[in-house]
Amino acid sequence: MAWDEWEQIKAEVAQKQAASMQLNGIAPDTGHGGGGAAPDLVVHDDQLGKLGNMAYDLRERLAVDGDVARPSTFTASIDLFNDGLDMGSALTELHDAWGTQLGTLKEACAHISNHLDFTRAQHAKDEDHVVTGMRNAAGHLMTVSRINDYYAPKSAEA
Repeated sequence: MAWDEWEQIKAEVAQKQAASMQLNGIAPDTGHGGGGAAPDLVVHDDQLGKLGNMAYDLRERLAVDGDVARPSTFTASIDLFNDGLDMGSALTELHDAWGTQLGTLKEACAHISNHLDFTRAQHAKDEDHVVTGMRNAAGHLMTVSRINDYYAPKSAEA
């Protein structure tokens, strides 16, 4: 890339950024909330619940299916070690490493499931607080009709 091309690209980027920057105002609302930009992440409560259940189910399946070969692997490693084969100690190391990795994976699934459950509960609490907890300057709860007075469009009085 030539120096002139680089300078031209920098100028175009700077011009786009200047055009998109708006001070002392907000972009027109496109119906998405948040000032005009479409939301980049939207997750609904039922989706969080399904994801949490999937993580929990995966953890439960890992606990059973991931542990099927452990007892026979351990027995084989002991038998090989007792027969004087170095492979026995190597198989024991493999057995232990598998157990550690399996435990880590189960813990990660449980963490995901618990986090999603917590997120759902916290969001419900936050939503309830927002819906029922708007107060006026004196600290008294405001009714929905009173709240609407603050946000309803004002008629042109001037």
